[in-house]
Amino acid sequence: MSRPLSDQERRKQISIRGIVGAENVAELKRGFNRHLHFTLVKDRNVATPRDYFFALAHTVRDHLVGRWIRTQQHYYERDPKRIYYLSLEFYMGRTLQNTMINLGLQNACDEAVYQLGLDIEELEEIEEDAGLGNGGLGRLAACFLDSMATLGLAAYGYGIRYEYGIFNQKIRDGWQVEEADDWLRHGNPWEKARPEYMLPVHFYGRVEHSGTGAKWVDTQVVLALPYDTPVPGYMNNTVNTMRLWSARAPNDFNLRDFNVGDYIQAVLDRNLAENISRVLYPNDNFFEGKELRLKQEYFVVAATLQDILRRFKASKFGSTDSVRTVFDSFPDQVAIQLNDTHPAMAIPELMRIFVDIEKLPWNKAWDITKRTFAYTNHTVLPEALERWPVDLVEKLLPRHLQIIYEINQRHLDHIASLFPADVDRLRRMSLIEEGGTKRINMAHLCIVGSHAVNGVAKIHSEIVRTQVFKDFAELEPEKFQNKTNGITPRRWLLLCNPGLAELIAEKIGEDYVRDLSQLAKLHDFVDDDLFIREVAKVKQENKVKFALYLEKEYKVKINPSSMFDVHVKRIHEYKRQLMNCLHIITMYNRIKRDPTKLFVPRTVIIGGKAAPGYHMAKMIIKLINAVAQVVNNDPVVGSKLKVIFLENYRVSLAEKVIPATDLSEQISTAGTEASGTGNMKFMLNGALTIGTMDGANVEMAEEAGEENLFIFGMRVEDVAELDREGYDAQQYYDRLPELKQAVDQIKSGFFSSNEPDLFKDVVNMLFHHDRFKVFADYEAYVKCQEKVSELYLNSKAWTKMVIRNIAAAGKFSSDRTIKEYARDIWHVEPSDLKIPPPNEPREVAEDGTPNGTEARA
Repeated sequence: MSRPLSDQERRKQISIRGIVGAENVAELKRGFNRHLHFTLVKDRNVATPRDYFFALAHTVRDHLVGRWIRTQQHYYERDPKRIYYLSLEFYMGRTLQNTMINLGLQNACDEAVYQLGLDIEELEEIEEDAGLGNGGLGRLAACFLDSMATLGLAAYGYGIRYEYGIFNQKIRDGWQVEEADDWLRHGNPWEKARPEYMLPVHFYGRVEHSGTGAKWVDTQVVLALPYDTPVPGYMNNTVNTMRLWSARAPNDFNLRDFNVGDYIQAVLDRNLAENISRVLYPNDNFFEGKELRLKQEYFVVAATLQDILRRFKASKFGSTDSVRTVFDSFPDQVAIQLNDTHPAMAIPELMRIFVDIEKLPWNKAWDITKRTFAYTNHTVLPEALERWPVDLVEKLLPRHLQIIYEINQRHLDHIASLFPADVDRLRRMSLIEEGGTKRINMAHLCIVGSHAVNGVAKIHSEIVRTQVFKDFAELEPEKFQNKTNGITPRRWLLLCNPGLAELIAEKIGEDYVRDLSQLAKLHDFVDDDLFIREVAKVKQENKVKFALYLEKEYKVKINPSSMFDVHVKRIHEYKRQLMNCLHIITMYNRIKRDPTKLFVPRTVIIGGKAAPGYHMAKMIIKLINAVAQVVNNDPVVGSKLKVIFLENYRVSLAEKVIPATDLSEQISTAGTEASGTGNMKFMLNGALTIGTMDGANVEMAEEAGEENLFIFGMRVEDVAELDREGYDAQQYYDRLPELKQAVDQIKSGFFSSNEPDLFKDVVNMLFHHDRFKVFADYEAYVKCQEKVSELYLNSKAWTKMVIRNIAAAGKFSSDRTIKEYARDIWHVEPSDLKIPPPNEPREVAEDGTPNGTEARA
C-alpha cells in the first residue's frame, strides 16, 4: 500500500511534510536519474529496487551536504560551547524518511518518485535499520541527536560503528534464534569515512615513573577511523554530526619486533585489533564483564577525547594563536554527557591527558574534569551496574588503574575528614569494592568525576537519590537532578503516523511539531464530535494497514475491529511479559468456560528480543508462542482472541505497530523501569496505557489525569513493604482460582503436550525466586483489563480518552528534555537562528572569513 492513497491525498500540501513545488520535483527527478545513471551506467530497465533506493538516498543526501558544511563552518566561526554526547549505543533505525521530513522534502519526494512510476514506500522498505543499540538507552541517544540539531545546539554524538548491530531475531518452532545483522552488506549511503582524522588508541603496556611524571609505554596501538553521519534538525538548516569510530590495525601491526618469519599470520592477526568494532554486545540491563567489551568502552573514549581536544585547541575563540594551550576555559567550551557508565573511562582518560601529557597539576586537572563531565544513570537493577575487575583493568589500562586509585584515595580522604570514625561509609562510598574479586564500581567513578548526575524520570531520580546513591546525595545534594526522558515527535508522529499528524495540524496549526506542549490546545476538541470521529478513523486506517502487514508476514487472519493490545520491548523478567501471558491464558479459559458470553475481541501482540545468554527470557518467548499456538487454533475461540509474537522487533517495526495500537502495556514492577520511552510513543499515537506506577508512567498519569490511564498494582512503597514481610507466591496461587488454573496448565504441559515439563523452570521461578512478584499484581491486572474491555465497547468514550492523552503528551518531547539538559547541566542556550540554506548567499563571518572556507570537522 503506497502512502499516496489518491491523487487528491497525494497532492495535499500540508507544509509539515514540505511543499510540493514543480521546481522542487523537477530538481529531485534530475538528481534521481543522475544518481541512477552513476550507479548503473546502463538503462533503467535493468535497475533493481535497491538501485532505486540508493538513487533516492543519494539524491536526498545531496540536499544535506551543503547544509552540513555550512553548519560546521558556522560553528567554527562562532565557536559556541560544544556538547558531546558519548554513548556505546545509537539505535538510529532508518534514515531516508526522517531526512526527507526534517529537510521539508517529503511531499516533493513523494511526487517526484510517483511521477517516475515508483512506489516510495517500497523504496523506504529496502533500507536496513542501523541497529546500533539494544533498546531504550540507544534509542534515547538517537532521539536526543534529533532534538539537539532541531534546537540549534553545537552537538556531536560519539560512538562505535559496529559492523554487526543488534542480532536479527528469527522464531523457529517458537524459539528465538539469533542471526548476524550484516547491516553494511550493501553499503551505507549516509556515512562518510574521514581517514584524515584517524587517531591512535593504546592498550596494555606498562607505566614508567620519572621526575617528569608518568609515562605509559610498550603499548599496543589500534587506529580509530571516524565515519561521520549527518544529523539534520527539523526545518532549520542545521545539520550536526554523529561520529562513529571503526577499529583498524596499523600497517606495521605484528610485523615489528620479533615477528620476522610469519608475514601471512601477522596480516591475518590484524583481525584481532579490528574485532573491537565488530559487534554490539546484545545485553540490555545486564553487565557482562568481558575484555572485548572493556576494549570497546576505552576505544570510543580515547578516540573521542583526542578529537575533542583537537577541536578545542584549533578553535579561534579568545585567542590570537592558532592553538589554545591554556585549559582554564575548557569547561566553558566543552560539555561531555556520559550515557550511563559505559563511557566512564573518559574520566581517568581526560585526567591522564591533562596530568601526563599536558602537565597540569592534579588539582587543576581534576577541577576541569569534574566541571566538564555529567552522568546519566539509566537503571537501578544491581545486575546492570558495571563493576570491572581490577586485574582486567590493570592488564588492559595500567595507567588508568593508577589514576582511578588516586581519585579514590583523595575521595576517601575527603569522606574521612567529614565522617572521622565511619569506616562503613568509606566502604560503601569507595570506587573500589573489596571482598572476593576486587572491582571498580563505575557508577561511583562517574558520580565522583561529574558535576551533575541525573535519573531519567521523577520516580527513578528519587530512587537514585534516596536509595541507590544515598551516601553520595547526602554529601552533594546539588549534584543530583532529574531529566525525564522524551521522544522526538518528528520520527514518532510525523514520520510514523502522517494521518494523525495532519489531523492535528488542521486543528491547531503546524507549530506543535517544534513545540509539542501546544498539543494541550486539543483539550478544546475533546467534545467535538467531528474530531472524535476523525481521530477514530485515523486509528482504524492504521489498524487495517497493520492487519494487512500481519496477514502477509504471519499468515494469520486479523480482525481489525478487535482491540490491538500491544506489549513490545526487550524481553526481561522485570518487564513482566509473563504477567501478560497469564492474562492471555485467563481470557482463553473464560471464553472456553462460556463461549456464549459477550467477549470484547482482542489481538494481543507481544514482541521483543531476549539477550542470547538470558535463559529465562528465551523460555518466556517460547511460552508465549506455545500459548499462541493453542489459542489461535482453537475453533471455540475463533476470532475473539488472537495472539501474535512479533518477530525481530526493531525501530522500523515500532514505526508500524505503534500507530495501530489501542492498548499499550507498561506493566513493570514498580521501581524497576527507570523511565521507559515506548510508553510515550504509544501515548502520542493515540493508544491508552495499562500500567503500573513506574518510570514515566507516573508523570503520564500526572499530565493526563490518573483517570485517563488504566493504572493498577503495587506502588513502590507496597513493593518495599512486601519485601520486608517476605513475598510468598504460593498464597496468591492458593487464593486465586483463575491464577491457579493458568499456572497448572503451564505446569502440566497443556501448552507443550510433546514435552509436558518444558516450562518447569518458568513455574519454579514464579513460585520460588520471582524478584518481580508477578503473582502479587495478577489479580489487580486482570480486574484492570476488565475495565479496559468495558470502555472499549463505548467507542466514543474510548476516543475521548485517547484525545485527552494526546493533548497531555506535550511534556514527553525530547526537545523539552534537551532544553532542560542545556539549561541545568550544560549551561548553553538553544538557538532558533536559521542558518541560510546553501542556495542563499552566506554572510561573511564576523572575522572576515570568506564564503568558500572549507568546513572543519
